[in-house]
Amino acid sequence: MTMTPRRNALTPEALAMVDTIARSGSFAAAARELGKVPSALTYSVRQLEESLDVLLFDRRSRQARLTAAGEELLVEGRRLLAAMDAVANRVRRVATGWETQLTIAADGVLSRLTLLELCEAFYALRPAPPPRHADAAPPPEPDAPAGPGTRLRLRTEVLNGTWEALVTGEADLALGVPADTANAPGIESRPLGEVAFVFAVAPHHPLARHAGPIEDAELLRHRAIAVADSAQRLSPLTVNLLPGQDVLTVPSLQAKIEAQVRGLGCGFVPEPLAHDHLRLGRLVAKEVRRQRQTTARLAYAWRTGTPSNARKSVQGLALRWWLTQLDSPATRRALLERHSGLPSDVD
Repeated sequence: MTMTPRRNALTPEALAMVDTIARSGSFAAAARELGKVPSALTYSVRQLEESLDVLLFDRRSRQARLTAAGEELLVEGRRLLAAMDAVANRVRRVATGWETQLTIAADGVLSRLTLLELCEAFYALRPAPPPRHADAAPPPEPDAPAGPGTRLRLRTEVLNGTWEALVTGEADLALGVPADTANAPGIESRPLGEVAFVFAVAPHHPLARHAGPIEDAELLRHRAIAVADSAQRLSPLTVNLLPGQDVLTVPSLQAKIEAQVRGLGCGFVPEPLAHDHLRLGRLVAKEVRRQRQTTARLAYAWRTGTPSNARKSVQGLALRWWLTQLDSPATRRALLERHSGLPSDVD
């Protein structure tokens, strides 16, 4: 691609020069800061103005006062310089093995508090400097904030949607996939744990006054609250619904619990997520006659390569860090059980 003269003129040095002049308030002060004589600095500004065919500084003032075009170049120049610094820092960090971005898909049943605590610990990392050639000059002291430089992207999924995000390549790590589906070429998985579900209704719901186990015939008379599977390509899952039962479908487990607290319907809810509502009497646990799926076995899984390539790809340091955290039983337990603001024991 051919560089235009105007683009050639917009070098980092030229942008930094305009920034220095505007910040110092005069050509003489900027020249001293840049280690140049004022005439050389004035010449460089004139060359930049001629290349852009604009006037950047108002010559009628003794001070270095920017024109409207100069103000625009200053604002955009600062943005470009910051972007260049960010790219340089990210390239240096990627050279150490840190991924540019890591996408984590987490089922809605997992603790958002724990996930954010893990993100906080990840951002607090101070990675080692990249290796350099023996003859290379030592790199300057980094002025970027601490952290590996990997962008984290969190996705909330439901049921098969968590698995779909991983197998379609939209996520690098999936937390809370159904344990019986976590098996595919190029993917590894480990058990995350189990989540208990309880059948619950609001205290003012008709079923709250029902004595003894509730029969299917009685359940059919009442609306169920269900969470929509977020999968778009895989077959969506339906759990603990009766054929012919009226259903209100909501987008998240939090919305399902809120709907049941309002008495809009009934259904099974994750006990850890609904624990406070049950404890405070906003929901009432009831027994149902027919055996339902009352425990969900979950796993976490990650991509190791492509199905067509038997050789594993090199595992990035960001993914490796998250997998190390998931090796901890305390972290796995917190992801499954901790849904209040109490201190956690995440390693």
